[in-house]
Amino acid sequence: MGALALLWGSTFLWIKMALEGLTPAQVTFIRCALGSAVLLVLALAGRRGLPRDRATWGHIVVAAFFCNALPFALFSVGEQTVDSGVAGVLNATTPLWSLLIGLAIGAERRPHPARLGGLLLGFAGVLLIFAPWGRAGLVSWGAAAMLGAAASYAVAFAYMGRHLVGKGTATIVLSASQLLAATGLSALALPLGGLEPVHPGPAALSAAVVLGVFATGVTFHLTYRLIADEGATNAATVGYLLPVVSVALGAIVLHENVGLRTVAGMAVVLVGVGLTRRPARAAGRTSPTAAPVPAPACRP
Repeated sequence: MGALALLWGSTFLWIKMALEGLTPAQVTFIRCALGSAVLLVLALAGRRGLPRDRATWGHIVVAAFFCNALPFALFSVGEQTVDSGVAGVLNATTPLWSLLIGLAIGAERRPHPARLGGLLLGFAGVLLIFAPWGRAGLVSWGAAAMLGAAASYAVAFAYMGRHLVGKGTATIVLSASQLLAATGLSALALPLGGLEPVHPGPAALSAAVVLGVFATGVTFHLTYRLIADEGATNAATVGYLLPVVSVALGAIVLHENVGLRTVAGMAVVLVGVGLTRRPARAAGRTSPTAAPVPAPACRP
């Protein structure tokens, strides 16, 4: 989870930089293509072939739409008009969406009070960090797009947990196949805004490469591993750690000032995430989506 938070926490930065020279449709396609290429190489290096049955590919395509093609496009569109602080808060609604969807479809049992309190406390911590009430773009089409992207992630996590992980296919194969399907889906959107001529500079191109290889390929495989090991809602709680990572890196690397409110928000987030993970381990039981899967399905 820590490695995933470190990589995923930089996604918004790379998207912003890539959009300086590329359109949202182009950014979406490039990150899917590069991410799938990296994971396909890793899968082939491990002598693992892609799935061959139609049923598995059908589930992969559905998951690719909700987890990759749709939210990637919505985030690229939303970041054109939405303040980064608002973007961080809206992205952090994914764990709440994941819990609601899990309860609705029966994939989650009634959450333990401490776990539910942890989810709410984590979101409160994100609000403290970003203070979105003083930022621009909170009520806009861009904000609606990013909220839709967060909900789409939650739908995808629940779907992947129910139909893909723990079915005998290695997670590296699933993640590579899904990004490959997402590449095809995002290619279909290129005529809507990705074929216009652009002249990206070195910074935009570099950002697109980092976004595709690390913030998409490696990050997506870690997400699959986390869903397989701990379930959809637990995997979604990594969204609370993203602002903590971005603020900490800004302070350490860029020497940015961090106020008392931000520090308090970071502490609240960490306590909240800790509470979401404690009950399942303490009680020795998990929801159906959080059940451990056979070891072969969890190996890279």
